[in-house]
Amino acid sequence: MTNSWVNWAGDQRCTPATYAAPRTRDDIAELLARAETDGHTVRVAGAGHSFTDTVLTDGTLLNLAHLDRILRVDRTSGLARVEAGATLNTLSSALHPMGLAFPNLGDIDVQSIAGATATATHGTGATLQNLSAALHSVELMLADGSIVELDEHSDPDGWRAARVNVGALGVVTAVTLQLVPSFVLEGVERPIPVDDVLANLDEFVDGNEHFEFYVFAHSPLAMTKRNNRVELPEQPRPKAVDWFADILMTNHTFDALCRLARVQPGLIPWIHRGAAYAGSYRRQVDRSYRVFASPRLIRFTEMEYAIPREYAVAAIREIKEAGQRFESPMPTEVRFVAPDDAFLSPAGGRDTCYIAVHQYRGMDHEPYFRACEAIFDRYHGRPHWGKRHFQTAETLRGRYPEWDRFQDVRRRLDPKGRFTNAYLERVLGPVT
Repeated sequence: MTNSWVNWAGDQRCTPATYAAPRTRDDIAELLARAETDGHTVRVAGAGHSFTDTVLTDGTLLNLAHLDRILRVDRTSGLARVEAGATLNTLSSALHPMGLAFPNLGDIDVQSIAGATATATHGTGATLQNLSAALHSVELMLADGSIVELDEHSDPDGWRAARVNVGALGVVTAVTLQLVPSFVLEGVERPIPVDDVLANLDEFVDGNEHFEFYVFAHSPLAMTKRNNRVELPEQPRPKAVDWFADILMTNHTFDALCRLARVQPGLIPWIHRGAAYAGSYRRQVDRSYRVFASPRLIRFTEMEYAIPREYAVAAIREIKEAGQRFESPMPTEVRFVAPDDAFLSPAGGRDTCYIAVHQYRGMDHEPYFRACEAIFDRYHGRPHWGKRHFQTAETLRGRYPEWDRFQDVRRRLDPKGRFTNAYLERVLGPVT
């Protein structure tokens, strides 16, 4: 393999001394032994959909794309053992014919299962937790090549740490997922005035299994999406319709408008108003994973924060107002997640509203993101581990009630700090 790595957005890159794509656990153990000999730290790359520098290293970088098998499935219990490099889409497509599905997914599904859960990737649904809550157990290879299996009974604290681990504990080699019977969703997208959405937010969120919406700083309309289970046969749309809606309009046309905004920022208010009106009229009835996720071809960078749900309306209004002071053609995305108990889950212990802001590639993100982060900070926000933020271990420690318990597990499983890098030193602190 070439010794350079770059993320999906193209704004994080590194040149590790060793960049390897192991095919077996023995391969990983051998690479870890070599890293020990060479004094290298070790990081693991998933699909590259994190916007932070979480993967970057000048030591050893592992790509687990070849470890992508489904090892065993128990249709009765809904438990599936899968290797860490399998992507959400690969798993969804393979498991659906077996009668199983993820209870929830985000709006893209190209991430590896290990990477998606390590960063607490999520979908939307007031009664549904983030993806890492589906981890029944986690198989972890430590720096010395030994394997530990972490679950609620064998190592309760290790399991609660490993479910959202930011790559700080070891190399996740396989996981056992708790899945649900496969199902069909009806997805309905409609533009609705932002003020109406916010005035009736609880009704929208609690009245649908999955509710999310996008707002543009300069538009009075919100693009809303409601996904609910239906007892109907799947009705895949013709490929031409999918291409027109998902590729031509949502991606290529909007990308062209964003490129125009980059050179003519005065057009951003017009772009916002047009996109909000035109981009949200459709209905889908299909397999759950096809309705949850859609292609993302536009390159951008992103910040996302989890705030207590009770602050959602006030925070959304402030973020929308802040967006009017900065030049970004991109929308703000709003989703909702139920609480869970992973030590570093941004939704840990509280009903959560996630708010994500975006900046198009080649446009300055930092002033806009810092202004938004100041708002999120006032509302007790916790950053998504895979999205940009400017926090440090000092500023984050008080936001996570179980912070010290995670650090205890980290010291126990990686006492020499083999799996650290500059990002983890900054946001988690050194292994001490």
